[in-house]
Amino acid sequence: MATGDLTRIRTNISALNALNALQNINSQLTQTNLRLATGKRINSSGDDPAGLSLANTLDLRARKVAMAERNVGGAQNVLDVVEGGLTNLNELLSSMQEKIVLAANDTQGVSERSAIMSEINQLASEVDSVVGQTQFNGIQLLTINTMTFQVGPDGTAVNVYSIGQRLDSVGLAVSALTVATQALASASLNSVQISIDSLKTILQAAGSTIKRLRVRSDNLNTMELNLRGAHSRIMDADLASEQLNSAKLSILQQTATAQLAAANSAPASILALFR
Repeated sequence: MATGDLTRIRTNISALNALNALQNINSQLTQTNLRLATGKRINSSGDDPAGLSLANTLDLRARKVAMAERNVGGAQNVLDVVEGGLTNLNELLSSMQEKIVLAANDTQGVSERSAIMSEINQLASEVDSVVGQTQFNGIQLLTINTMTFQVGPDGTAVNVYSIGQRLDSVGLAVSALTVATQALASASLNSVQISIDSLKTILQAAGSTIKRLRVRSDNLNTMELNLRGAHSRIMDADLASEQLNSAKLSILQQTATAQLAAANSAPASILALFR
């Protein structure tokens, strides 16, 4: 800080020092008040260039993680629909088995077996109906297809679920059943059991994928929370600290103003030499 001599009044060094201090305090107070108003520690790139760059990187990562979490939720919804359709198919096949077991008993006559066969055919038609109606966003889910879900913020984080066989009445071998005789009913019973076992395997795979997606969702949620926390620590202002700083700077502003006024009037004392 420059020092001045009161006997040299052309340049008032003391007043300039006080003015410089006041301007510096005003600048700090303006920045503090802006932080209090916006709640942000960094309001321009000049406040903290490196911090702003890191905060932007964290924010982008958090947003990508949030979208991946949304994708996981969508994938869970799809597989919930798949699970519901598979459960319905399993129930239909179980009902068909019950009817076939009833028809396999020789106490049933021709007319009784014919009535049972009609019920079985109706159930087989309902299998096709369930397959056709199990859709998500216009996509039939119980056909031979592969679904790839983007479940991470990077392109390599994907989850693949596939169904490798037809699940309609033809694919499940229930479109041409017959219970005309006890032997044929027993053969049909075995055919339906094979289809039920196949459905169990597919349902188990769907359940395993759903469980994996739940774990992935929890992991992404935790990841997003941590990223948001790191971003907040860089970008958000500590309002309690800023309020204390504002109070301190307001007092300093008043004292600096008073000192500037005193420094401006100090050279007047030199007039006493000319009396």
